[in-house]
Amino acid sequence: MSEFILNRNRQDNGDYEVHNTTAGCLYMPFEQNQIPLGSHLTCSGAITRAKNNYPNHRINGCYYCCNACHTR
Repeated sequence: MSEFILNRNRQDNGDYEVHNTTAGCLYMPFEQNQIPLGSHLTCSGAITRAKNNYPNHRINGCYYCCNACHTR
């Protein structure tokens, strides 16, 4: 299982990105900007958790570390 976080800062396109902290990522937000989403088998579980916790946010997977969940 991998650990995931949500970036508390919105991207220029309006998305809030989910990152895989276990895999690592060149675009990982600073620790103070990370919202823990817990352990999940895949990024899909982390995306679901983020959408449930933040229903008014547009959630997307990071292109680099959660590409299977990246929608644009």
